[in-house]
Amino acid sequence: MSDQTQRLKVLFAGIFSQILCVGIARFSYTPLLPVMQDQTWIGDAEGGWLAAINYTGYMCGALIAASVGDLQLKDRLYRIGLVLAVVTTAAMAMTENMFLWSLMRFLSGLSSAGSMLIASGLILNWLIRHQHRSELGIHFAGAGLGIVFAAVVVEIFLRLSMEWADQWLWFSILGLMLAVPAWRWLPQPSASPAAPAGTSMEDNPPGKRFLWLMMLAYFCAGYGYVVSATFIVTIVEREPELAGMGQLAFLVVGLAAVPAVMAWDLIARRVGYLMALLLAYVVQIAGIVLPAIDQSLTSVLISAVLFGGTFIGCVSLVLTMAGRLYPSKPAKLMGRMTLSYGLAQIVAPALTGVLAEQSGNYALGLWLAGGFVALGAVLILVLKLSDQTAAELDNSNRSAALAS
Repeated sequence: MSDQTQRLKVLFAGIFSQILCVGIARFSYTPLLPVMQDQTWIGDAEGGWLAAINYTGYMCGALIAASVGDLQLKDRLYRIGLVLAVVTTAAMAMTENMFLWSLMRFLSGLSSAGSMLIASGLILNWLIRHQHRSELGIHFAGAGLGIVFAAVVVEIFLRLSMEWADQWLWFSILGLMLAVPAWRWLPQPSASPAAPAGTSMEDNPPGKRFLWLMMLAYFCAGYGYVVSATFIVTIVEREPELAGMGQLAFLVVGLAAVPAVMAWDLIARRVGYLMALLLAYVVQIAGIVLPAIDQSLTSVLISAVLFGGTFIGCVSLVLTMAGRLYPSKPAKLMGRMTLSYGLAQIVAPALTGVLAEQSGNYALGLWLAGGFVALGAVLILVLKLSDQTAAELDNSNRSAALAS
């Protein structure tokens, strides 16, 4: 097998794992939430708590990714995550008990961390060792494809008048089909500390100031992201003139996310990681708060494009930076960064659900989310203007772009 063919199989393994662990195990909950609210007892507050519990599982997965240094063990955890994604999706159909639902959403969150963090670290390590460009845009395009997949499948299910439980079961069957190439096409990692071709795998740990400010900025991004990602379908469906348009909005989010991750890689080559990240934050603010200003279909779809075009770009840029700082153990810093992102994803859905239950709408939650992302943009600007690690990252990235 040629090296380029192997590269494509590795990247597609990551894409399929993202569609399974992120698109199905995680994001299928978003378009299914209004369906479950119509057909079961679940309300806004319970919907928010289930989302928060899912993100708690994701954060625990991030802790595992940050604490495990052995690549062989990470590979086993990645494969366990694929199995968990399929099993927990099927189990959602088997009960209406809040405790059991919570347990399944927690475990599905663990599986999402396996795809987002452990798989991205394994793939980045493989790319560096085989002298391919160390970018994760193509891998994270799988998250956007997963959103598209979930939105399209739920729309088909609704047209077939399928009950909520049957929809979860069919998602698990589709997930099993995706798990096969995701398992088979990602090779087991090499235990050698150096790349065969002599590529440098030397780590360059950042200073404490860079780490803490970046973690705070990423917390803000996580807060803004999760509010729209969890409730966008419900927000749209609550507007009488937009009833039936929720799946379309979610589909547009996914369609915007697919090319966006690769576009942000190209932008980062030109202007550097921090500047690209700052631009992504600013655009995302508009995408988050627009539905709170204007509830027309045009505004909602523009919001979906802006949000979908930035949220996964932020993740890709931050995790690629982490991988470049720790090329020998990329998931080490990825996990620590994601802890801050994940903490926001626990707080935000629960708080937003409670606020929506009390006020009858999601406007306050959207404004609060936009405010957090604005604060994150300020922190990134501070890093951009004053931190040596940020300057070194941007300089090395531009040099690599010119060399290629």
